[in-house]
Amino acid sequence: MPRGPQAPPLPAYLRAQRIDAKLGVEASAEGQVEFRRGGTVLDADRVDYRYGDDLVHARGHVQISRDGAVYRGPELEVHLDTFKGWFANPSFDFARNGAGGDAERVEFIDGSRSRALRARYTSCPRDDGGTAAWQLTADQVDLNFDANEGIASGAVLRFLGVPILAAPRLSFPITDERKSGWLPPTVNIDNRSGLDVSVPYYWNIAPNRDATIAPRLLARRGPAADMEFRYLERSFGGQLGLDLLPHDREAGRTRFAWRAQHDGTLDSRWDFLRQTRLRWNALGVSDDDWWKDFPRSTGSLTPRLLEQSADLEKPLHWGPVTGQWYARLSQWQVLQSTTDPIFSPYQRSPQLGVSGQAALPAGTQLSFESEFNRFTLGRLGPTDGGRPEGSRWHAAASISRPWREPGWWVVPQLSFNTAYYDTQGRPSASRSVPTLSVDAGATFERRMRFLGRDLRQVLEPRLHYVRTPFRAQSQLPNYDSAGKDFNFTSIYSDNAWSGVDRISDSHQLTFGATTRLVRPSDGAEVLRLGLVQRVLFSPQVVTPDDTNPLADAATPLTRRLSDVLLIGSTQVVPRWNLEGTVRYNADTQRTVRSVLGARYDAGDFRAFSASYRYTRGQSEQIDVGWQWPVARITGRSNGCNGRLYSVGRVNYSMLDSRITDSLLGLEFDAGCWIGRIVAERVSTGRTEATTRLMLQLELVGLSRLGSNPLRVLKDNIPGYRLLREERGSTPATSTTHD
Repeated sequence: MPRGPQAPPLPAYLRAQRIDAKLGVEASAEGQVEFRRGGTVLDADRVDYRYGDDLVHARGHVQISRDGAVYRGPELEVHLDTFKGWFANPSFDFARNGAGGDAERVEFIDGSRSRALRARYTSCPRDDGGTAAWQLTADQVDLNFDANEGIASGAVLRFLGVPILAAPRLSFPITDERKSGWLPPTVNIDNRSGLDVSVPYYWNIAPNRDATIAPRLLARRGPAADMEFRYLERSFGGQLGLDLLPHDREAGRTRFAWRAQHDGTLDSRWDFLRQTRLRWNALGVSDDDWWKDFPRSTGSLTPRLLEQSADLEKPLHWGPVTGQWYARLSQWQVLQSTTDPIFSPYQRSPQLGVSGQAALPAGTQLSFESEFNRFTLGRLGPTDGGRPEGSRWHAAASISRPWREPGWWVVPQLSFNTAYYDTQGRPSASRSVPTLSVDAGATFERRMRFLGRDLRQVLEPRLHYVRTPFRAQSQLPNYDSAGKDFNFTSIYSDNAWSGVDRISDSHQLTFGATTRLVRPSDGAEVLRLGLVQRVLFSPQVVTPDDTNPLADAATPLTRRLSDVLLIGSTQVVPRWNLEGTVRYNADTQRTVRSVLGARYDAGDFRAFSASYRYTRGQSEQIDVGWQWPVARITGRSNGCNGRLYSVGRVNYSMLDSRITDSLLGLEFDAGCWIGRIVAERVSTGRTEATTRLMLQLELVGLSRLGSNPLRVLKDNIPGYRLLREERGSTPATSTTHD
């Protein structure tokens, strides 16, 4: 609705103990005056109103509310149509961010702009001493709600009475929306780079594009810069980033890390490219030691294997057949170490394929895939000698006829897998392997009472039969196959190998059962127990070697009965979630592998988790994480009333008798400010680790100062909750100082 002279007249509401009025000229009201017009509400001891220029003059206990802002003071004069006027000695509160303050005078320029002279701003309540825990003072503050910008001139930021930031001109956002400007400095301390100070600048280029440029100074290494550009269009989006060290004094050379991500569909006028999805994801660094010196800078889940991939995908629709065509490139930068070398994955340049499925007559289902790969090795590591390079074409198809009825199912399936190899230095070779499998199961339910509760028990037995004849494969290259982990999912699969290059011969039956106790009221699972085992009818020759996933084959497996897998989980105890998986060898009467976990969630920032992982002869670890209040501090007059929380996660290797990774910290929530101190230790080898210290001061309603440990806490501590809801993923809180 337009404001000003073009705005239609709005009805006014006036209530007071005494009212004197000259219709169409002026009106005066005294005694608990309440004046309403549109979204403006005015309370005062006396109000004078002139109709001609729509002017209100109020005195005595004046309070005016408009657009979520509340002003209080002794005297106000304002034109209601343009909201131009002044307020003497007001205090103010902004509902948008829960902050406010006071000033000697506020001048209203229009409905969205105002100016405060000699102002104080904070989100903290005043204590008995009359000072807030943190406070921003300024000679003049200009607020523009339309531009989401506040500009303070002659600004000084004090925390617990100590000046921590001063600037002749300081800009800050009024709401959580994005705004260009300097972000608060971030400070990190670690044992490899020393003191690391960064002052980011956020550039809000457009509603769908932004950039962050962060000059840095590393005490041991020298000046650096981090840059990131993000874009989001109608059909695609992505980001580009670069971390640059022009001259690392410690390493004596230029160092860098780069990243690029993109995901979207092609908007093309050519029909054959329509609905085609284009993606790329690439990471790269300058040297092998980058992951040790900056362990979290790349964001890769495998810090020593950096993927560089791109792919095109197009939907396939041909009669009853649905699926996709695809073309991909996949390369890896492998960060090798002479003391701890790792295998280099094969690069696929290119990978071309098609996959799909179709529903055939009489309930029969068909699925298929065909793919061509060119496998190459990039930079060879100490363990990569003698590995072949070459090409592979493979095709796989399966046909099944599922029968599914309430309470049971049977799915017989016949599949066929063939592959052709053209390997450097070897003659071409091929293999074809058929597989017959039958998967069957049932579901039984009954009502019961358990621990005084009405529950529904569900029993789900399952049988899985596989028959695959033996085909010699030890002379074929192995580009992408590795032994599957022996777990509750893989034990029901047709092949003991992942990938394409190895197909295990099988004549086996897997049998198991799962029982669950379910609450009928909401369907929540109270208890789950499961047991599964496999029986071999003939020895298995093409068997993964657990000690070397890249080996062609191991000693044939002749045990008729496999290890037993047991799983269990329960929420019988309120707020506790207990779960475990055990792999038991009946021949040796020993546990081969076990994973046990417990998690307690009491709400209100009370979370605890513990897990135990054991693999015989390889590893034994205990992992503990928590977020828990440890003390409540009250009765202080220096703004330090609040609650202290402990946060952390510790991973201890019992086999090595050492702590591998750890995260320890404290958070203090004082209501209007939050302080955090977090120490993190990340292992980069058996005798090496990177340790860093993160300090952060969050001034609620203004900004966060220091380093940001929130992402580290959320990623590493199960059940961790923010003491305050985090603002949007974009850098909404920018503070600019000149």
